[in-house]
Order: sequence, then C-alpha cells, then structure tokens
Amino acid sequence: MGMAESEPMCPERLVMEHVTSRWGTLALIALLDGPRRFGELRREIGRVSEKMLAQTLRTLERDGLVHRDARPVIPPRVDYSLTGLGREAAEQVRDLARWTERRLAAVERAREAYDATRPRSAAARAGVTA
Repeated sequence: MGMAESEPMCPERLVMEHVTSRWGTLALIALLDGPRRFGELRREIGRVSEKMLAQTLRTLERDGLVHRDARPVIPPRVDYSLTGLGREAAEQVRDLARWTERRLAAVERAREAYDATRPRSAAARAGVTA
C-alpha cells in the first residue's frame, strides 16, 4: 500500500464528497424549500434506501449543514432543515444541478463526437453507452 492510500483524506475533500455525493446533493436541494420530515425527504428524493438517506443526513448534520429537530411527541416527530452553512452549500449544488440541466445537450453532443473518433471496442471498454 502506497503512502497516499494510508493517509486520511484532506478535510476539504471529505466535505466536498459529502456535499456532492448523489444523495447529499439531492437532500440539500430538497431542503432548500424548507424543513422536511424523513419520509417526505425520502419520497421527494426517490430511489434512496432508508439506510442510505439516514446515513447521508447524519453525515450532513455532523458537518453542520443539516439540523435535526426531534420533538418528544407521540408519535415522535423529526424534522430536518438546513443550517446557514447548509443553505450556502445547497445553493451551490443547486446551481451546479441547474447548469447540468441547461447544458446536458451540449455534453451529449460532445460525447457523441468523442465516441465517433474512437473504435467501438474502446468505447465499450470505457463503459460508454449509447
């Protein structure tokens, strides 16, 4: 094992990974519209397991981006909301998501042009799908 493999990830990179992970990004963007209960978040995000969403929310809470408000009522009520720091991060990833939506056609054209210059077997090996 090389030296780089045994060293912990730098703090900035780790936070970036949390914020830009598939579920982290979607949770942050969903919470921009206001507090959500766990079930509401899960439905809004879609296709995320309960375990993965819970883990993502815990990570974002630990990073100071999400606030978990557990109320001692019956049945228990837990709401998730963005902190000030979380709102800043959510606005950044929302802007990136919007850019991706706006520029998807250009990316697809670039992929097609790239693939047209490569032998099909190389594209297949790279995992490129049409």
